[in-house]
Amino acid sequence: MREILPALSQWYAQGYPFGLATVVAVSRSAPRDPGASMAVGPGDEVVGSVSGGCVEGAVFELAQEVVESGEAQLETFGYSDDDAFAVGLTCGGEITLLIRSVSPETDPSFGDVAESVAAGRPVTVATVIDGPAPLGATLAVWPDRVSGSLGSTGLDVAVTADARGELAQGATGQRHYGPHGERREDAVTVFLHSFAPPPRMLVFGAIDYAAAVARIGDFLGYRVTVCDARPVFATPKRFPEGVEVVVEWPHRYLSGTDTDHRTVICVLTHDPKFDVPLLEEALRRPAAYIGAMGSRRTHDDRMKRLREAGVGEEELDRLRSPVGLDLGARTPEEVAVSVAAEIVALRWGGTGTPLTETAGAIHPRNTAPQSDTAPQ
Repeated sequence: MREILPALSQWYAQGYPFGLATVVAVSRSAPRDPGASMAVGPGDEVVGSVSGGCVEGAVFELAQEVVESGEAQLETFGYSDDDAFAVGLTCGGEITLLIRSVSPETDPSFGDVAESVAAGRPVTVATVIDGPAPLGATLAVWPDRVSGSLGSTGLDVAVTADARGELAQGATGQRHYGPHGERREDAVTVFLHSFAPPPRMLVFGAIDYAAAVARIGDFLGYRVTVCDARPVFATPKRFPEGVEVVVEWPHRYLSGTDTDHRTVICVLTHDPKFDVPLLEEALRRPAAYIGAMGSRRTHDDRMKRLREAGVGEEELDRLRSPVGLDLGARTPEEVAVSVAAEIVALRWGGTGTPLTETAGAIHPRNTAPQSDTAPQ
């Protein structure tokens, strides 16, 4: 959704209605996760994707229908063993889509939502996808206000509370309620689509490897900051546009910076005077990933120094060092791929094993995102 918002915002501002299809449920080896979106706008322009190409043709027609009728539709696509040419997913999974018409008249909150997402301000969009409440009705929930309605005051109140809880976790998924927001009932199904600010990647050490890691971090959707105490190296022109560059001693910068369970910390300085005080700070705070560059000899020396500094074994277990997966990487760009691969594998519980050597679902739905957090 973030990727297609510029086009949607332009259509909305110009008053053009568009059909918006959003993945609201998946099963087995579905190609896209909940929240993936595709839209059909003026002149039949298409942006986004919901399946990587399998069902987009059918969704295009459905989007045109909902714009014309103004009535939302819920559609499920799966694989058909009886007819290999039927519209469906060749991967064998199943996706459920909500397709609704969006315009200033049908969704007065959309412009504010798009502006908040673009500015990195947190917001959750709650949408009715099943039950006696109006299909496609939306409620936009910010930390301090709401806009729209799902058709019932009680339902709005219950969903608002849950939406703010999901927003704090950056979570997207379904919730079930009674017609008036009753708990422990499942008459109404609501899809909560959370737009939390992008997670942060903090890269310490303004070396050539840092530029490559910053570039791939930006590609993966992180808000990247590069920090180094040496102003001759920490210059914006050495890094991709949009990457924040800070001249400061690494441990001082980190001590004054908020991190959370999604934050990625990459220590690329491999110099004890920087590494040890920085990792002392990093290993005692929330983070999804803490990796440090260096040879095995550097790693052993670093671990010795950290123990001497009083860092405990439980904290040291959080450190990914030497950084990255074993890909045989040599160049800065290859090393950045290795680091990114380890970050993704840790996030989703992947093994790094070639898929040709594994069996079963490629995208198992029972695997929860992994994260390391500082001991409480």
